[in-house]
Amino acid sequence: MTLFPDDGERGVSPAIALYSILGFWLFYTILVSLRATVIGFDSQMEMAARRMVVAVIGIIITWILYLVLRRFDTRPLAQRVVAAFSLALPFALAMAAANYYMFNVYDPTMFADAEMQKKAAEENYALVSIVEDAISRFFFLSAWAGLYLALSYAGEARRVERRAARLEQAAQQAELRSLRYQVNPHFLFNTLNSLSSLVMKDRRDEAEQMIMSLSNFYRTSLTGDPLEEVPLEEEVHLQKLYLDIEAVRFPDRLKTVIDIPPALMGACVPGLILQPVVENAIKYGVSRTSKPVEIRITAREDGDLMHINVTDDGSNPPDKADGGSGIGLANVRDRLTARFGDQGRIVYGPRDAGGFAVLLTLPIIRRGC
Repeated sequence: MTLFPDDGERGVSPAIALYSILGFWLFYTILVSLRATVIGFDSQMEMAARRMVVAVIGIIITWILYLVLRRFDTRPLAQRVVAAFSLALPFALAMAAANYYMFNVYDPTMFADAEMQKKAAEENYALVSIVEDAISRFFFLSAWAGLYLALSYAGEARRVERRAARLEQAAQQAELRSLRYQVNPHFLFNTLNSLSSLVMKDRRDEAEQMIMSLSNFYRTSLTGDPLEEVPLEEEVHLQKLYLDIEAVRFPDRLKTVIDIPPALMGACVPGLILQPVVENAIKYGVSRTSKPVEIRITAREDGDLMHINVTDDGSNPPDKADGGSGIGLANVRDRLTARFGDQGRIVYGPRDAGGFAVLLTLPIIRRGC
């Protein structure tokens, strides 16, 4: 049983309303019975029986009040407050009338002495008694109406929170899709440029090999959902495919070293999270120099965090003046932040010995990918 209804339904669920009504009337009946016992009224059992009948009538009347108040659930809070306390008055009168009947009309001789019977015969006695009793019952029903409003308001706040959480999740998923989809066109653009260069230089065998490697890369990378994470082993395999493509362009200059502990190969990472980093190493580290360049991908475990390091010993680091598309490392940073919050970080900069280093930090997740 849920405390509040589903998002499509406003107000308090019937089950909770019924429990609150039963709780109120049980408390009231016990309190009145204790009072009667302390005072020492005669015919306690008969009074208790009639009191139970009044309580049952009260439960029915309060339930009807609940059904009426539900019709105001879509109104502004001020109108609902006015309706709740205004409607409590006629229902309190109905309760007082039922109570008067049970104790003053239905066989009244059992509880009233001669003096009480004389007062009951006086003009307007019934009306005055009902009005006086209705005042106390008005406060009783107003208390329940206040509880109903509080539960209703809490339910509405809960629905708003759930709706906001769903919207936030949808926005985050849209952002992750957008960032992920930015990677493939960026990579494809660079690869087609390389392929064009091979064709223009009449290096047909190398161009054919690059096309095959490109086909394998996209066959693997496009099969997954952009929101799903992949094992680090699969991500590393994708980077090997990409580096095979680039090795066609730089057969004598590109050297790759991958050093990752087997225990981390099953850890989950966002798909293609390393792609822009490795691309930058090729674009800025390998293509700008004629000497051999080593691209090294390593990972280590640090408590609940994993550090993935991509380094090269090539040429100058990327610079804003290069006029790039702006995806690269900013894309990686945004994806890590969107997925892991403060636990996802990227740090990068030139190395003292030359080249460039990029360090990715993210939580170790070994399930769900």
